[in-house]
Amino acid sequence: MKFKDKEVKVILSEDATEEYNELNKIVGEELRKGVTSSVHQSIFRSIDRVKNWLKNNPFVGEQVQKSLIPKHYIQQYDITNLWRIELSNYWRLIYTIRSTEVEIINFVLNIVNHKKYDKIFGYKKK
Repeated sequence: MKFKDKEVKVILSEDATEEYNELNKIVGEELRKGVTSSVHQSIFRSIDRVKNWLKNNPFVGEQVQKSLIPKHYIQQYDITNLWRIELSNYWRLIYTIRSTEVEIINFVLNIVNHKKYDKIFGYKKK
């Protein structure tokens, strides 16, 4: 896909790939058992839908303020921007955008449930 004449790629980090593969495995098992609708299937479909959105418009998510970017993302991935998109069932897809003169890369850092998302960003229960 192209966005403003640049090729757009969506690449999953190791952590995001693990979560995606685990969901894929669960969904496959459910489908073999005849389950055609589940929370896992809904989350999995929403991830695929969001990946397509990112290919069409890398900026489709909500940008996280620089002061709120977790330090471990900056250290681990050397990022300068962070974006999030809500998935079904309160899950989040967290990504950064990298660009060159010829391409835009959406690098998905995490696919997480709400509890893990709150922990990553340091949000506390009330």
